[in-house]
Amino acid sequence: MATVINMPRLSDTMEEGVVAKWLVKKGDKISEGDILAEIETDKATMEFESFYDGVLLHIGIEEGETAPVDQLLAIIGEEGEDISGLLNGSAAPQAASPKEEKVEEVVSNTTTASAIPEGVEVITMPRLSDTMEEGTVATWLKKVGDTVEEGDILAEIETDKATMEFESFYNGTLLHIGIEEGQTAPVDKLLAIIGPAGTDVSGLKGGVPASVSTSEVKETASAKEDKVEKVAVSAGNSSSGGRIFVSPLAKKIAADKGIDLSQVKGTGENGRIVKKDVESFTPPAAASAPTSPKAVTSPSIKTFAPAGEESFEEVKNSQMRKAIARSLSGSKFTAPHYYLTIEVGMDNAITSRKTINELPDTKVSFNDMVVKACAMALRRHPQVNTSWKDDVTVYNQHISIGVAVAVPDGLVVPVLPFTDHMNIMEIDTRVRDLATRARDKKLTPQEMSGSTFTVSNLGMFGIQEFTSIINQPNSAILSVGAIVKKPVVKNDQVVVGSTMKVTLACDHRTVDGATGAQFLQTLKQYLENPVTMLA
Repeated sequence: MATVINMPRLSDTMEEGVVAKWLVKKGDKISEGDILAEIETDKATMEFESFYDGVLLHIGIEEGETAPVDQLLAIIGEEGEDISGLLNGSAAPQAASPKEEKVEEVVSNTTTASAIPEGVEVITMPRLSDTMEEGTVATWLKKVGDTVEEGDILAEIETDKATMEFESFYNGTLLHIGIEEGQTAPVDKLLAIIGPAGTDVSGLKGGVPASVSTSEVKETASAKEDKVEKVAVSAGNSSSGGRIFVSPLAKKIAADKGIDLSQVKGTGENGRIVKKDVESFTPPAAASAPTSPKAVTSPSIKTFAPAGEESFEEVKNSQMRKAIARSLSGSKFTAPHYYLTIEVGMDNAITSRKTINELPDTKVSFNDMVVKACAMALRRHPQVNTSWKDDVTVYNQHISIGVAVAVPDGLVVPVLPFTDHMNIMEIDTRVRDLATRARDKKLTPQEMSGSTFTVSNLGMFGIQEFTSIINQPNSAILSVGAIVKKPVVKNDQVVVGSTMKVTLACDHRTVDGATGAQFLQTLKQYLENPVTMLA
Protein backbone atom coordinates (compact mmCIF):
# COMPACT_ATOMS: atom_id res chain seq x y z
CA MET A 1 0.00 0.00 0.00
CA ALA A 2 1.35 3.42 -0.97
CA THR A 3 2.55 5.78 1.77
CA VAL A 4 2.36 9.57 1.55
CA ILE A 5 5.42 11.45 2.89
CA ASN A 6 4.96 15.13 3.70
CA MET A 7 7.48 17.95 4.13
CA PRO A 8 8.88 17.19 7.62
CA ARG A 9 9.34 19.69 10.44
CA LEU A 10 13.10 19.38 10.99
CA SER A 11 13.49 22.21 13.50
CA ASP A 12 11.34 23.72 16.20
CA THR A 13 10.90 26.96 14.25
CA MET A 14 10.62 25.50 10.77
CA GLU A 15 7.51 26.56 8.86
CA GLU A 16 8.64 25.72 5.34
CA GLY A 17 11.52 23.91 3.68
CA VAL A 18 13.45 23.87 0.43
CA VAL A 19 14.37 20.63 -1.30
CA ALA A 20 18.05 21.31 -1.88
CA LYS A 21 18.73 18.02 -3.65
CA TRP A 22 16.96 14.75 -4.38
CA LEU A 23 19.28 11.77 -3.86
CA VAL A 24 16.84 9.37 -5.49
CA LYS A 25 14.60 9.66 -8.54
CA LYS A 26 11.18 8.41 -9.52
CA GLY A 27 11.21 4.66 -10.05
CA ASP A 28 14.12 3.97 -7.68
CA LYS A 29 13.79 1.22 -5.08
CA ILE A 30 13.89 2.61 -1.55
CA SER A 31 14.89 0.81 1.64
CA GLU A 32 14.23 1.99 5.16
CA GLY A 33 17.08 4.28 6.20
CA ASP A 34 17.95 5.44 2.67
CA ILE A 35 18.52 9.19 2.34
CA LEU A 36 15.75 10.57 0.13
CA ALA A 37 16.71 14.24 -0.09
CA GLU A 38 18.62 17.11 1.42
CA ILE A 39 16.17 19.64 2.85
CA GLU A 40 17.10 23.20 3.70
CA THR A 41 15.35 24.43 6.84
CA ASP A 42 15.46 27.82 8.54
CA LYS A 43 18.59 26.71 10.40
CA ALA A 44 20.51 24.18 8.33
CA THR A 45 20.49 21.81 5.37
CA MET A 46 19.68 18.34 6.67
CA GLU A 47 19.44 14.84 5.24
CA PHE A 48 15.95 13.33 5.28
CA GLU A 49 15.75 9.55 5.35
CA SER A 50 12.99 7.13 4.47
CA PHE A 51 11.18 5.13 7.11
CA TYR A 52 9.61 2.85 4.51
CA ASP A 53 10.53 0.23 1.89
CA GLY A 54 9.21 0.35 -1.65
CA VAL A 55 9.49 2.25 -4.93
CA LEU A 56 9.49 6.05 -5.25
CA LEU A 57 6.26 6.57 -7.20
CA HIS A 58 5.93 10.35 -7.09
CA ILE A 59 7.91 13.49 -6.24
CA GLY A 60 5.70 16.34 -5.10
CA ILE A 61 8.32 19.06 -4.53
CA GLU A 62 11.08 19.55 -7.08
CA GLU A 63 14.67 20.54 -6.30
CA GLY A 64 14.96 24.22 -5.47
CA GLU A 65 11.26 24.56 -4.64
CA THR A 66 9.98 25.84 -1.30
CA ALA A 67 6.94 24.31 0.37
CA PRO A 68 5.26 24.58 3.78
CA VAL A 69 5.54 21.86 6.40
CA ASP A 70 3.12 18.96 5.76
CA GLN A 71 2.80 19.56 2.00
CA LEU A 72 3.09 16.41 -0.12
CA LEU A 73 6.78 15.62 -0.59
CA ALA A 74 6.78 12.12 -2.07
CA ILE A 75 4.85 8.86 -2.35
CA ILE A 76 6.43 5.43 -1.80
CA GLY A 77 4.62 2.18 -2.65
CA GLU A 78 4.70 -0.93 -4.79
CA GLU A 79 5.90 -0.72 -8.38
CA GLY A 80 3.03 0.07 -10.77
CA GLU A 81 0.62 0.90 -7.96
CA ASP A 82 -2.18 3.36 -8.80
CA ILE A 83 -1.69 6.51 -6.68
CA SER A 84 -4.05 8.83 -8.53
CA GLY A 85 -6.37 8.87 -5.53
CA LEU A 86 -3.55 10.13 -3.28
CA LEU A 87 -2.49 13.05 -5.42
CA ASN A 88 -5.62 15.07 -4.61
CA GLY A 89 -5.34 17.26 -7.63
CA SER A 90 -1.56 17.60 -7.52
CA ALA A 91 -0.21 19.32 -10.59
CA ALA A 92 2.79 17.02 -10.73
CA PRO A 93 3.00 15.32 -14.16
CA GLN A 94 2.61 11.54 -14.24
CA ALA A 95 5.05 9.68 -16.46
CA ALA A 96 3.98 6.58 -18.39
CA SER A 97 7.04 4.74 -17.17
CA PRO A 98 9.70 5.50 -14.56
CA LYS A 99 12.36 4.93 -17.20
CA GLU A 100 10.95 7.82 -19.20
CA GLU A 101 11.37 10.22 -16.28
CA LYS A 102 14.19 12.77 -16.68
CA VAL A 103 15.86 14.39 -13.74
CA GLU A 104 15.22 18.12 -14.10
CA GLU A 105 16.05 21.13 -11.98
CA VAL A 106 14.93 24.70 -12.37
CA VAL A 107 17.99 26.93 -12.32
CA SER A 108 16.37 30.22 -13.33
CA ASN A 109 13.02 31.94 -13.77
CA THR A 110 12.51 30.43 -17.20
CA THR A 111 9.40 28.68 -18.44
CA THR A 112 11.25 25.47 -19.34
CA ALA A 113 13.90 23.44 -17.55
CA SER A 114 16.88 21.79 -19.21
CA ALA A 115 17.96 18.22 -18.61
CA ILE A 116 21.16 18.10 -16.55
CA PRO A 117 23.94 16.06 -18.20
CA GLU A 118 25.22 12.97 -16.42
CA GLY A 119 27.57 13.80 -13.55
CA VAL A 120 26.89 17.53 -13.61
CA GLU A 121 25.99 19.30 -10.37
CA VAL A 122 24.22 22.68 -10.34
CA ILE A 123 25.14 24.75 -7.27
CA THR A 124 22.92 27.65 -6.25
CA MET A 125 23.51 30.58 -3.89
CA PRO A 126 23.24 28.88 -0.47
CA ARG A 127 21.23 30.16 2.49
CA LEU A 128 24.05 30.57 5.03
CA SER A 129 22.04 32.28 7.77
CA ASP A 130 18.48 32.11 8.99
CA THR A 131 17.71 35.63 7.73
CA MET A 132 19.73 35.56 4.51
CA GLU A 133 17.79 36.49 1.39
CA GLU A 134 20.70 37.33 -0.90
CA GLY A 135 24.46 37.02 -0.85
CA THR A 136 27.52 38.68 -2.35
CA VAL A 137 30.45 36.68 -3.70
CA ALA A 138 33.40 38.29 -1.93
CA THR A 139 36.12 36.08 -3.45
CA TRP A 140 36.29 33.07 -5.75
CA LEU A 141 39.00 30.65 -4.62
CA LYS A 142 38.54 28.53 -7.76
CA LYS A 143 38.34 29.58 -11.40
CA VAL A 144 36.69 28.01 -14.43
CA GLY A 145 38.62 24.92 -15.45
CA ASP A 146 40.02 24.16 -12.00
CA THR A 147 39.68 20.68 -10.58
CA VAL A 148 37.43 20.65 -7.51
CA GLU A 149 37.32 18.00 -4.81
CA GLU A 150 34.72 17.50 -2.11
CA GLY A 151 35.60 19.77 0.80
CA ASP A 152 37.50 22.35 -1.28
CA ILE A 153 36.56 25.98 -0.57
CA LEU A 154 34.89 27.35 -3.68
CA ALA A 155 34.23 30.93 -2.63
CA GLU A 156 33.82 33.36 0.23
CA ILE A 157 30.24 34.59 0.41
CA GLU A 158 29.16 37.71 2.28
CA THR A 159 25.81 37.22 3.99
CA ASP A 160 23.78 39.66 6.04
CA LYS A 161 25.75 38.61 9.13
CA ALA A 162 29.23 37.47 8.16
CA THR A 163 31.59 36.49 5.36
CA MET A 164 31.65 32.71 5.25
CA GLU A 165 33.60 30.09 3.33
CA PHE A 166 31.46 27.93 1.04
CA GLU A 167 32.81 24.49 0.30
CA SER A 168 32.08 22.02 -2.46
CA PHE A 169 30.17 18.85 -1.78
CA TYR A 170 31.16 17.38 -5.16
CA ASN A 171 34.17 16.27 -7.19
CA GLY A 172 34.76 17.43 -10.75
CA THR A 173 35.77 20.47 -12.76
CA LEU A 174 34.41 23.97 -12.26
CA LEU A 175 32.59 24.41 -15.58
CA HIS A 176 30.80 27.68 -15.02
CA ILE A 177 30.63 30.61 -12.60
CA GLY A 178 27.21 32.22 -12.46
CA ILE A 179 27.88 35.08 -10.03
CA GLU A 180 31.02 37.19 -10.37
CA GLU A 181 33.11 38.55 -7.49
CA GLY A 182 31.41 41.58 -6.00
CA GLN A 183 28.03 40.71 -7.46
CA THR A 184 24.93 40.23 -5.30
CA ALA A 185 22.31 37.59 -6.05
CA PRO A 186 19.27 36.14 -4.26
CA VAL A 187 19.37 32.79 -2.50
CA ASP A 188 18.95 29.84 -4.93
CA LYS A 189 20.25 31.72 -7.98
CA LEU A 190 22.79 29.76 -10.02
CA LEU A 191 26.22 30.11 -8.40
CA ALA A 192 28.33 27.54 -10.23
CA ILE A 193 28.29 24.30 -12.21
CA ILE A 194 30.62 21.38 -11.49
CA GLY A 195 30.98 18.29 -13.63
CA PRO A 196 33.27 16.23 -15.87
CA ALA A 197 35.84 18.28 -17.78
CA GLY A 198 34.68 19.32 -21.24
CA THR A 199 30.94 18.87 -20.53
CA ASP A 200 28.71 21.23 -22.48
CA VAL A 201 26.58 23.12 -19.94
CA SER A 202 25.43 25.93 -22.20
CA GLY A 203 21.90 24.50 -22.14
CA LEU A 204 21.54 25.08 -18.42
CA LYS A 205 19.65 28.34 -18.58
CA GLY A 206 20.39 30.79 -15.83
CA GLY A 207 24.08 29.98 -16.12
CA VAL A 208 24.54 30.86 -19.78
CA PRO A 209 21.62 32.58 -21.55
CA ALA A 210 20.45 30.78 -24.67
CA SER A 211 21.12 33.90 -26.74
CA VAL A 212 24.85 33.84 -26.01
CA SER A 213 26.98 32.17 -28.66
CA THR A 214 29.65 29.56 -27.99
CA SER A 215 32.43 32.03 -28.78
CA GLU A 216 30.92 34.57 -26.40
CA VAL A 217 30.76 31.94 -23.70
CA LYS A 218 34.45 31.20 -24.13
CA GLU A 219 35.29 34.91 -24.04
CA THR A 220 33.18 35.38 -20.91
CA ALA A 221 34.86 32.43 -19.21
CA SER A 222 38.27 33.79 -20.16
CA ALA A 223 37.37 37.22 -18.80
CA LYS A 224 36.21 35.64 -15.56
CA GLU A 225 39.48 33.77 -15.18
CA ASP A 226 41.44 36.97 -15.82
CA LYS A 227 39.34 38.87 -13.26
CA VAL A 228 39.73 36.20 -10.60
CA GLU A 229 43.47 36.08 -11.13
CA LYS A 230 43.78 39.87 -11.01
CA VAL A 231 41.82 40.06 -7.77
CA ALA A 232 43.90 37.26 -6.29
CA VAL A 233 47.19 39.08 -6.84
CA SER A 234 46.05 42.71 -6.78
CA ALA A 235 47.58 43.34 -3.38
CA GLY A 236 50.97 42.11 -4.50
CA ASN A 237 52.66 39.19 -6.26
CA SER A 238 54.14 36.30 -4.34
CA SER A 239 57.78 35.46 -4.84
CA SER A 240 56.83 32.42 -6.86
CA GLY A 241 54.46 34.38 -9.06
CA GLY A 242 51.47 32.33 -7.90
CA ARG A 243 48.16 33.59 -6.52
CA ILE A 244 47.86 34.77 -2.95
CA PHE A 245 45.15 33.22 -0.77
CA VAL A 246 43.85 35.88 1.58
CA SER A 247 40.60 36.50 3.45
CA PRO A 248 38.59 39.60 2.41
CA LEU A 249 39.09 41.22 5.82
CA ALA A 250 42.85 40.64 5.75
CA LYS A 251 42.98 42.03 2.20
CA LYS A 252 41.15 45.18 3.30
CA ILE A 253 43.39 45.71 6.33
CA ALA A 254 46.48 45.19 4.18
CA ALA A 255 45.25 47.73 1.64
CA ASP A 256 44.49 50.25 4.39
CA LYS A 257 47.97 49.83 5.88
CA GLY A 258 49.79 49.67 2.55
CA ILE A 259 51.12 46.16 3.25
CA ASP A 260 52.45 44.03 0.40
CA LEU A 261 50.69 40.69 0.87
CA SER A 262 53.45 38.83 -0.97
CA GLN A 263 55.66 39.48 2.08
CA VAL A 264 53.10 38.17 4.59
CA LYS A 265 53.19 34.55 5.71
CA GLY A 266 49.73 33.06 6.11
CA THR A 267 48.86 30.89 9.11
CA GLY A 268 45.36 29.95 7.96
CA GLU A 269 44.26 26.80 6.18
CA ASN A 270 46.62 25.91 3.30
CA GLY A 271 48.76 28.96 4.09
CA ARG A 272 45.90 31.40 3.71
CA ILE A 273 46.53 34.92 5.03
CA VAL A 274 44.07 35.91 7.75
CA LYS A 275 43.49 39.03 9.83
CA LYS A 276 46.01 38.24 12.59
CA ASP A 277 48.78 37.68 10.01
CA VAL A 278 48.36 41.19 8.62
CA GLU A 279 47.95 42.86 12.02
CA SER A 280 51.13 41.24 13.37
CA PHE A 281 53.17 41.78 10.20
CA THR A 282 56.39 43.77 10.51
CA PRO A 283 57.88 44.96 7.19
CA PRO A 284 61.51 44.05 6.46
CA ALA A 285 63.98 46.83 7.28
CA ALA A 286 64.79 47.41 3.61
CA ALA A 287 61.17 47.95 2.82
CA SER A 288 60.41 50.15 5.81
CA ALA A 289 61.13 53.40 3.97
CA PRO A 290 58.63 54.14 1.22
CA THR A 291 60.09 54.97 -2.18
CA SER A 292 57.33 57.38 -3.07
CA PRO A 293 54.21 58.93 -1.50
CA LYS A 294 52.05 56.96 -3.94
CA ALA A 295 53.29 53.65 -2.56
CA VAL A 296 51.85 54.28 0.90
CA THR A 297 48.65 56.08 -0.02
CA SER A 298 45.71 54.29 1.57
CA PRO A 299 42.71 53.74 -0.70
CA SER A 300 40.46 54.33 2.30
CA ILE A 301 41.56 57.99 2.67
CA LYS A 302 38.90 60.27 1.25
CA THR A 303 39.78 63.47 -0.57
CA PHE A 304 37.32 66.31 -0.04
CA ALA A 305 36.08 68.63 -2.75
CA PRO A 306 37.54 72.14 -2.97
CA ALA A 307 35.68 74.84 -1.04
CA GLY A 308 32.47 75.87 -2.75
CA GLU A 309 32.24 72.72 -4.88
CA GLU A 310 29.60 70.06 -4.24
CA SER A 311 30.67 66.44 -4.39
CA PHE A 312 29.39 63.06 -3.24
CA GLU A 313 30.16 59.37 -3.49
CA GLU A 314 27.75 56.44 -3.59
CA VAL A 315 28.90 53.37 -1.66
CA LYS A 316 27.15 50.08 -2.32
CA ASN A 317 25.28 48.82 0.74
CA SER A 318 26.70 45.60 2.17
CA GLN A 319 24.53 42.60 2.90
CA MET A 320 24.87 43.35 6.60
CA ARG A 321 23.65 46.94 6.18
CA LYS A 322 20.67 45.76 4.13
CA ALA A 323 19.79 43.18 6.78
CA ILE A 324 20.07 45.76 9.57
CA ALA A 325 17.80 48.10 7.63
CA ARG A 326 15.20 45.38 7.03
CA SER A 327 15.14 43.95 10.54
CA LEU A 328 15.23 47.23 12.48
CA SER A 329 12.71 48.94 10.21
CA GLY A 330 10.41 45.95 10.55
CA SER A 331 10.77 46.01 14.34
CA LYS A 332 10.29 49.75 14.75
CA PHE A 333 7.29 49.95 12.42
CA THR A 334 5.46 46.86 13.72
CA ALA A 335 6.25 46.66 17.44
CA PRO A 336 4.84 49.51 19.56
CA HIS A 337 7.97 50.57 21.47
CA TYR A 338 8.02 52.36 24.80
CA TYR A 339 11.00 53.12 27.03
CA LEU A 340 11.71 52.95 30.77
CA THR A 341 14.88 54.35 32.35
CA ILE A 342 16.27 53.70 35.81
CA GLU A 343 19.46 54.84 37.56
CA VAL A 344 21.54 52.19 39.31
CA GLY A 345 24.09 52.75 42.08
CA MET A 346 27.32 51.03 41.02
CA ASP A 347 29.59 51.49 44.04
CA ASN A 348 29.18 47.90 45.25
CA ALA A 349 29.54 46.59 41.70
CA ILE A 350 32.82 48.45 41.28
CA THR A 351 34.16 47.01 44.55
CA SER A 352 32.98 43.47 43.71
CA ARG A 353 34.48 43.57 40.22
CA LYS A 354 37.83 44.71 41.60
CA THR A 355 37.82 41.82 44.10
CA ILE A 356 36.86 39.26 41.44
CA ASN A 357 39.53 40.45 39.02
CA GLU A 358 42.22 40.04 41.68
CA LEU A 359 41.70 36.28 41.44
CA PRO A 360 44.20 34.39 39.23
CA ASP A 361 43.24 34.10 35.54
CA THR A 362 39.99 35.97 36.12
CA LYS A 363 38.70 39.09 34.46
CA VAL A 364 35.10 40.24 34.23
CA SER A 365 33.56 43.41 32.88
CA PHE A 366 30.62 45.48 34.07
CA ASN A 367 28.77 44.31 30.97
CA ASP A 368 29.19 40.70 32.13
CA MET A 369 27.56 41.67 35.42
CA VAL A 370 24.68 43.34 33.56
CA VAL A 371 24.13 40.24 31.41
CA LYS A 372 24.11 38.00 34.49
CA ALA A 373 21.68 40.35 36.29
CA CYS A 374 19.37 40.34 33.26
CA ALA A 375 19.35 36.54 33.12
CA MET A 376 18.39 36.34 36.80
CA ALA A 377 15.76 39.08 36.49
CA LEU A 378 14.18 37.30 33.51
CA ARG A 379 13.65 34.24 35.70
CA ARG A 380 11.48 36.34 38.00
CA HIS A 381 9.71 38.18 35.18
CA PRO A 382 8.97 35.63 32.45
CA GLN A 383 6.61 38.05 30.68
CA VAL A 384 9.69 39.97 29.49
CA ASN A 385 11.17 36.74 28.08
CA THR A 386 8.44 36.34 25.47
CA SER A 387 7.84 36.62 21.73
CA TRP A 388 4.76 37.99 19.99
CA LYS A 389 2.92 36.05 17.31
CA ASP A 390 -0.38 37.09 15.77
CA ASP A 391 -2.40 34.39 17.53
CA VAL A 392 -0.27 33.56 20.57
CA THR A 393 2.38 34.93 22.90
CA VAL A 394 5.33 32.55 23.15
CA TYR A 395 6.71 32.20 26.68
CA ASN A 396 10.30 31.05 26.30
CA GLN A 397 11.13 28.54 29.01
CA HIS A 398 14.85 29.09 28.39
CA ILE A 399 16.87 32.30 28.69
CA SER A 400 19.36 33.08 25.92
CA ILE A 401 20.71 36.63 25.89
CA GLY A 402 22.06 38.31 22.78
CA VAL A 403 24.91 40.78 23.22
CA ALA A 404 25.15 43.49 20.55
CA VAL A 405 28.66 43.80 19.10
CA ALA A 406 29.82 46.61 16.81
CA VAL A 407 31.76 45.41 13.76
CA PRO A 408 33.29 47.43 10.90
CA ASP A 409 30.26 46.93 8.62
CA GLY A 410 27.55 47.41 11.23
CA LEU A 411 26.20 45.36 14.11
CA VAL A 412 25.80 41.69 14.97
CA VAL A 413 24.19 40.02 17.97
CA PRO A 414 25.92 36.81 19.07
CA VAL A 415 23.88 34.78 21.54
CA LEU A 416 24.71 33.14 24.89
CA PRO A 417 22.51 30.02 25.01
CA PHE A 418 21.03 29.27 28.44
CA THR A 419 22.64 32.34 29.98
CA ASP A 420 20.89 31.81 33.31
CA HIS A 421 22.95 28.65 33.85
CA MET A 422 26.27 30.52 33.46
CA ASN A 423 28.24 32.26 36.19
CA ILE A 424 29.81 35.68 35.59
CA MET A 425 33.22 34.24 34.71
CA GLU A 426 31.70 31.88 32.13
CA ILE A 427 29.75 34.79 30.64
CA ASP A 428 32.94 36.84 30.36
CA THR A 429 34.87 34.05 28.60
CA ARG A 430 32.04 33.34 26.19
CA VAL A 431 31.35 37.00 25.36
CA ARG A 432 35.03 37.73 24.67
CA ASP A 433 35.27 34.77 22.31
CA LEU A 434 32.07 35.67 20.46
CA ALA A 435 32.99 39.35 20.18
CA THR A 436 36.44 38.55 18.77
CA ARG A 437 35.06 36.15 16.18
CA ALA A 438 32.26 38.59 15.35
CA ARG A 439 34.79 41.25 14.39
CA ASP A 440 36.70 38.67 12.34
CA LYS A 441 33.42 37.57 10.67
CA LYS A 442 33.93 34.03 11.93
CA LEU A 443 30.60 33.52 13.71
CA THR A 444 28.29 30.76 12.49
CA PRO A 445 24.59 31.49 11.83
CA GLN A 446 23.67 29.31 14.82
CA GLU A 447 25.73 31.55 17.12
CA MET A 448 23.68 34.58 16.04
CA SER A 449 20.19 33.14 16.40
CA GLY A 450 17.87 32.06 19.18
CA SER A 451 18.06 35.03 21.55
CA THR A 452 15.15 35.71 23.91
CA PHE A 453 16.46 39.07 25.22
CA THR A 454 19.19 41.50 24.13
CA VAL A 455 21.71 43.79 25.84
CA SER A 456 23.31 46.76 24.05
CA ASN A 457 26.09 48.68 25.82
CA LEU A 458 27.54 52.01 24.67
CA GLY A 459 28.94 52.97 28.05
CA MET A 460 32.52 52.41 26.87
CA PHE A 461 32.00 55.31 24.44
CA GLY A 462 30.94 57.67 27.21
CA ILE A 463 27.25 57.54 26.25
CA GLN A 464 25.29 58.05 29.45
CA GLU A 465 21.79 57.23 28.20
CA PHE A 466 20.25 56.00 24.93
CA THR A 467 17.40 53.90 23.51
CA SER A 468 17.62 50.85 21.27
CA ILE A 469 15.31 49.21 18.75
CA ILE A 470 14.05 45.80 19.86
CA ASN A 471 15.81 42.83 18.30
CA GLN A 472 12.84 40.82 17.00
CA PRO A 473 11.43 38.38 17.93
CA ASN A 474 12.49 39.51 21.43
CA SER A 475 10.04 41.55 23.49
CA ALA A 476 12.67 43.82 25.05
CA ILE A 477 16.22 45.16 24.80
CA LEU A 478 18.30 46.81 27.51
CA SER A 479 20.43 49.86 26.67
CA VAL A 480 23.37 50.29 29.07
CA GLY A 481 25.05 53.68 29.60
CA ALA A 482 28.37 54.75 31.11
CA ILE A 483 29.19 54.69 34.82
CA VAL A 484 29.62 58.29 36.01
CA LYS A 485 30.63 59.87 39.30
CA LYS A 486 28.16 62.41 40.63
CA PRO A 487 26.73 63.77 43.89
CA VAL A 488 24.29 61.26 45.42
CA VAL A 489 22.37 61.14 48.68
CA LYS A 490 23.34 58.34 51.10
CA ASN A 491 22.08 58.28 54.67
CA ASP A 492 20.77 61.82 54.21
CA GLN A 493 24.25 62.99 53.27
CA VAL A 494 25.39 64.26 49.87
CA VAL A 495 28.44 62.22 48.84
CA VAL A 496 30.25 61.26 45.66
CA GLY A 497 28.83 58.09 44.17
CA SER A 498 29.00 56.11 40.93
CA THR A 499 25.78 55.58 39.00
CA MET A 500 24.73 54.05 35.70
CA LYS A 501 21.54 54.58 33.68
CA VAL A 502 19.89 51.69 31.88
CA THR A 503 16.89 51.98 29.54
CA LEU A 504 14.53 49.13 28.74
CA ALA A 505 12.76 49.22 25.38
CA CYS A 506 9.62 47.08 25.51
CA ASP A 507 7.13 45.75 22.98
CA HIS A 508 3.78 46.91 24.36
CA ARG A 509 2.04 43.95 22.72
CA THR A 510 3.66 41.59 25.23
CA VAL A 511 5.13 43.70 28.05
CA ASP A 512 3.00 46.25 29.89
CA GLY A 513 4.51 49.27 31.61
CA ALA A 514 4.19 47.90 35.14
CA THR A 515 5.83 44.61 34.09
CA GLY A 516 8.77 46.45 32.52
CA ALA A 517 9.14 48.65 35.61
CA GLN A 518 9.16 45.63 37.93
CA PHE A 519 11.83 43.98 35.79
CA LEU A 520 14.03 47.06 36.10
CA GLN A 521 13.54 47.17 39.87
CA THR A 522 14.72 43.56 40.13
CA LEU A 523 17.67 44.26 37.82
CA LYS A 524 18.63 47.25 39.98
CA GLN A 525 18.57 45.10 43.13
CA TYR A 526 20.95 42.55 41.61
CA LEU A 527 23.40 45.14 40.28
CA GLU A 528 23.47 47.11 43.53
CA ASN A 529 24.03 43.88 45.49
CA PRO A 530 26.39 41.84 43.29
CA VAL A 531 26.93 39.19 45.95
CA THR A 532 23.46 37.88 45.06
CA MET A 533 24.72 37.04 41.55
CA LEU A 534 27.79 35.03 42.49
CA ALA A 535 25.98 31.70 42.74
